[in-house]
Amino acid sequence: MQVDGACLCGAVSFRAEVEPGRVFVCHCTDCQTHSGTAFRTTALTDRDAFELLSGEIREYVKTAESGASRALGFCPACGTALYGGPGPGTRGPLSLRTGALRQRDALPPVAQVWCRSAQAWLERLDKLPRIERQPG
Repeated sequence: MQVDGACLCGAVSFRAEVEPGRVFVCHCTDCQTHSGTAFRTTALTDRDAFELLSGEIREYVKTAESGASRALGFCPACGTALYGGPGPGTRGPLSLRTGALRQRDALPPVAQVWCRSAQAWLERLDKLPRIERQPG
């Protein structure tokens, strides 16, 4: 499935090819910290299937729990997280941040990973009142 996306300010835009069966919710503490919330949803793509259409992406390289380096791509202007991937000199897939994808509604997760770090209150989320817009 071809997808396209952009950062919040519009400076960075991209497109990629993803398989809908490779979409995950990640509960690791790095994703919690980097997203500013309880988890992150990602769609895997091959690095060769990712095309930058406009702008420039900056990367922060983080050492993961495994000891491997992870490159976290983001817009240098607005900070929107765009992807995570292998560190410099390493091959492997990119984890596109589905929040930056225009087709995010068509990419439901198929599994959750790093559940040992999941916030316990997520189990009660469906019981909370739903408010359709920002409360006044």
